[in-house]
Order: sequence, then structure tokens, then C-alpha cells
Amino acid sequence: MALFGTLVNGGLIILGSLLGLMFTKIPERYKETVMHGIGLAVILIGIQMAFSTQLIIVVLLSLLTGAIIGEMFNLEEKLNLFGKWIGNKFTTSLEGNNSISQGFVTASLIFVVGAMAIIGALDSGIRGDHEVLITKGILDGFVALVLTTTLGFGVALSVIPVVLYQGSIALLATQIESWIPDSFLNGLIVELTAVGGLLIVAIGLNMLKVVQIRVGNLLPSILMVGVIYYLYQLF
Repeated sequence: MALFGTLVNGGLIILGSLLGLMFTKIPERYKETVMHGIGLAVILIGIQMAFSTQLIIVVLLSLLTGAIIGEMFNLEEKLNLFGKWIGNKFTTSLEGNNSISQGFVTASLIFVVGAMAIIGALDSGIRGDHEVLITKGILDGFVALVLTTTLGFGVALSVIPVVLYQGSIALLATQIESWIPDSFLNGLIVELTAVGGLLIVAIGLNMLKVVQIRVGNLLPSILMVGVIYYLYQLF
């Protein structure tokens, strides 16, 4: 089921929000340590995915060309603007309550914008593997818990754009099999998984504040895998 990961992600956001309503204050050291633990788990998942590669040259060239394209168009900034646009679309009916509106917009920007949402949804649609989105759901659930303690119930409403956004990507990804021959698709998925895994590692490193990588500007690497892998097969 292509939408399983997305639905779990949405459910965990709602669960985290409901738990957040029960707590008024969480010590900062608890938040920090839990986030570090999640960050380490995210890195582990990314490494496992990255080690699946059979053609490291395809991975390297995909990241290189993808980074150039991403920086050229400054995709990270555009993703942030896109997230704000989505938030604004869903806050029209909430403007009468500033508290609800603020919680909704803030949470939507955090949960919708990011490489993990795109990579995870693609993984769900193409491979039927929901591990990335479930991990994202755990992370989102904890963040929702923390946000709800200060911003209120509006945080739970962010589940709407999350499900619509990730669900659309996952459903679109399921159609890839009808466009690409199986013999080509199997190898492509392996390299796509590896590149996506490295981007997940970058997300984990950002969470641990080891380094600040503009993961959004690396997202074209996912598309470039298809181009590079096709050229590799030709020659």
C-alpha cells in the first residue's frame, strides 16, 4: 500500500499533538537528547540505504550534478517558500484564532518542507518501503508534542498538508513501473536508494548539528540518478 508510510506519519503527528496537550513544559535537556537519538537513528537508516549501491560512480556523478543544479536554482529557499505558500492556503479559515493559525503554519513548514518527505514518499511509492516515512513520523510526532505544548491544537491540523503532499508524491511514484522497463528499473532503484540514503545521512548530520548541509539543494540528485544511470547503461 503506497500510502501506508504517509498515513503512519500523519497518525504520529496527531498522537504527538494529543500528548503535547497533556504536558505544559518539557525540560530542554530531554528535548535535546531525544533529538540526538533520533538523529543517530536517521543516520543509520541512511547508511544502510547508501551501502546498497553497486555503481558508486553513478552515485557520485548524480550528487555532483544534482548539487550544481540545486545551487543554480537555490532549491532550498524555494522549498521554504513553497512550504509557506501551503501553510497560507490552509490558514484562511483559521485567521480568526491567531494561536491555532500560528501552530498550524509553524508545524506545516517543519513537517512538509524537507528532503525526508520527498525521499520517503518516493521510497513508499517505488519500492513499497515505508521505513523512511515511519522514521520521519516518529521525528514529527516528537516535534509535534513539543510544539503543541507552546502553540496549541493548531499543530495537529498540519497533518492535512503532510498527507496531501507526501501522498501525492507516493501515488505518482507508483506509476514509474508503467513508464520504465523492469530490467532497467531494478538497477535504477538500487542506485536511487543509495543516493537517497546519503541525503538521509545529511539530514541526520544536520539534526546533530555536526554540519549544516543544504539538503534541499541536493534534491536534484534524485532525478539525476535516472539520467546518469541511463547514460552508464548506454556506454
